[in-house]
Amino acid sequence: MKPTGIPQPREPPTAESWDLLEIFTYMPEQPPFLRDVISKVCHPEVPYVPFSILQHIALSPMLVVRVYSCGHPALGPHCHFPVPVPGACTGDDRLCRSLVTQVDLRRQQISQIVEEVQRVVHHLTTEISLQDLRFQAVPYSDTYNGNIKVLAPSQFLVTVPVKGLVGYREAREQRWRYYTLRGTRLPCPLQDPEGLRQWLEAEQFMKSQWQWHEADVNIEGDIVPAKVLQVFRKLVENAIGTCHLSGKVSMLTQLSAVWVAVETSTCQVELELVPTVEIPTVWPEKARWPPCLKRWPSRQRVECIKSFGFALLACSNYHWQQSFLQAEQVLLDQLDEDGGCRRKCFQALRQMKEDVWCPGRRPVVTSHHLQTVLFWTCEKYPHPKEWQVFSKAFLRLVRKLHKCVSQHFLKHYFVRKSNLLQHASSGELDTVAQKLALFLKNPQIGLP
Repeated sequence: MKPTGIPQPREPPTAESWDLLEIFTYMPEQPPFLRDVISKVCHPEVPYVPFSILQHIALSPMLVVRVYSCGHPALGPHCHFPVPVPGACTGDDRLCRSLVTQVDLRRQQISQIVEEVQRVVHHLTTEISLQDLRFQAVPYSDTYNGNIKVLAPSQFLVTVPVKGLVGYREAREQRWRYYTLRGTRLPCPLQDPEGLRQWLEAEQFMKSQWQWHEADVNIEGDIVPAKVLQVFRKLVENAIGTCHLSGKVSMLTQLSAVWVAVETSTCQVELELVPTVEIPTVWPEKARWPPCLKRWPSRQRVECIKSFGFALLACSNYHWQQSFLQAEQVLLDQLDEDGGCRRKCFQALRQMKEDVWCPGRRPVVTSHHLQTVLFWTCEKYPHPKEWQVFSKAFLRLVRKLHKCVSQHFLKHYFVRKSNLLQHASSGELDTVAQKLALFLKNPQIGLP
């Protein structure tokens, strides 16, 4: 791009003065909001070429940008100017600045723990897959591992995929079940599943391995999660010994689900290992999402999220539980394409929950609950301008969390007839609600 004339010398550009001219940028990792805010810059006839970031500290109020100007006498070889960062800490915002440090520290700690945990999980499940072809090994990943969900610093959910069930279809006919896990008959039928739960029949799959029709997991055509867990628990116990992990991994036998404790270099963590039927590309009928006339997420994003399908978790006696971990992660990954501070608010909310409001090994409020609060708040406040100021956006999330915990009611984001706090301890929820109310009266209280 060549200049069409020589402009009169002017002051270097600032965040407040914007005479606009398109510039070419060649930054492969350019922050999204820069594409919008700095796609044009002052001096309408100066041939600007790419700018570069000099400084970008997490949540700092300004991003310093260098603009190269081909040595024009009005600016010299280059100039610097500040650009406001959405969601940044401003002024003497002790709440924001304190949380930034804690969030960064948590990220480092959790990253190290996940690294150790996934090595153990991969080792165990590889052995399990050799002993029983119905179960797959959880892959090891150098980046994000979608099979490991951090619910709290010492509580992880690990989904273990099953094999041999292909081509899922929704059940079209309702039938009564009178069986029990012990083989006796009931005088009245079993209760129909509610919320996220459903039956699972082997005939719902176009192709199913003969092992899924065996009596060790199947009753009257149903693949029964409690029986799957019985088989899986024995496999985990055997794998711990076979892999020589007895000094590092131990079974937690007092629980109906399959839980193990893993000793890491920093702490002990508890893992719930859940056999999981992954159902890609199919969106369940129970998940009537989104409702009409919603601005967030966009229609294109909705179709993308639904294309990831859902999964069924074996974590109860008779009914499988619908899970949307992959769809939720996609929604999380693309939160701030408009340059907002949603992710920063979520990280700060999680930090305060873990350090102040609801700490502990198995907290009544987990990261998944906070994630759901975030999704509901994003839907209610869909506009980018509502996510520019960190303090306002963060307190908005805290108020929503306080309301849900106080009422013991938090709707699942996709299956909206399901209450995620239905089976939570009322006393523990009330304690968390009191701490949240105290914080909202004075947001500086109880900072880590």
